[in-house]
Amino acid sequence: MGACKIIIDTDPGQDDAVAILLALASPDEIEVLGITAVAGNVPLALTARNARIVCELAGRTDVPVYAGCDRPLGRPLVTAEHVHGKTGLNGPVLPDPTMPLQQDHAVDFIIQTLRSEDSGAVTLCPLGPLTNIAMAFEKAPDIVGRVAEIVLMGGAYFEVGNITPAAEFNIYVDPQAADIVLKSGAEITVMPLDVTHKALVTRARNDAFRALGTRVGTAVADMTDFFERFDKEKYGTAGAPLHDPCVTAYLIRPDLFTGRHVNVEIETRSELTMGMTVADWWRVTDRAPNAMFMGDLDADGFFDLLTERLGRL
Repeated sequence: MGACKIIIDTDPGQDDAVAILLALASPDEIEVLGITAVAGNVPLALTARNARIVCELAGRTDVPVYAGCDRPLGRPLVTAEHVHGKTGLNGPVLPDPTMPLQQDHAVDFIIQTLRSEDSGAVTLCPLGPLTNIAMAFEKAPDIVGRVAEIVLMGGAYFEVGNITPAAEFNIYVDPQAADIVLKSGAEITVMPLDVTHKALVTRARNDAFRALGTRVGTAVADMTDFFERFDKEKYGTAGAPLHDPCVTAYLIRPDLFTGRHVNVEIETRSELTMGMTVADWWRVTDRAPNAMFMGDLDADGFFDLLTERLGRL
């Protein structure tokens, strides 16, 4: 089999940046057709900028970057500068991008790519709010059946929420979009906080990034040095979880992850639990399964893979 063709939909974010770097470092397994930016961790102007910074850091200016939706479908935008800093990529000192932003809208690029590639050839990899994906599905319903798979970072079951007591950030920012995507009928794999909180960057793991002695290794170590301060204070952990690289790691080494095919519904009405992912982990309802909801991760294998691949850039 050839490399998996993917579109990365993202709101970089340090962990988004690491996910992109992992994909770009793995051309035998992953072919990145394009990167689409969405408002999320920071506003759209910054996420589109940051995506290009990461491509240039990896030496991959050939990967097209598209700006997408600058706000959720039906709610004011909530951002996360308190975690990622004002730029979204606080930590390393990286130059402004010189590669151009593509003129087409990200939603149109998603639609055109899915229509032009063979049916079932393209996997969508959302690392942020699902606004661009939902808009594409609403604008062009015919493309849903052409998607090979959606592998997304979002939601939680046992871990519950990280932005509210009930909701994970990506889903909370645009719950209406998440609801559209989860009800689309596409094949979906979800990397919730239950998994991503096990991808913990300990001091030894971050030292391994820095010990690569490369610009990429140093930048990744500086990124995690910056945003771990928030998670260590909040959770009392020994480091920060690398949420989004779980998506791209899954495409390379699915054996690192285990989960269950269950029903997942999104709360879109209650302000108390807005954006909650109600995963029927114990199958206590008769609702049909609609997503592979991951529950565990081989963390050592994950970081071995990540460190080795970053060393290729």
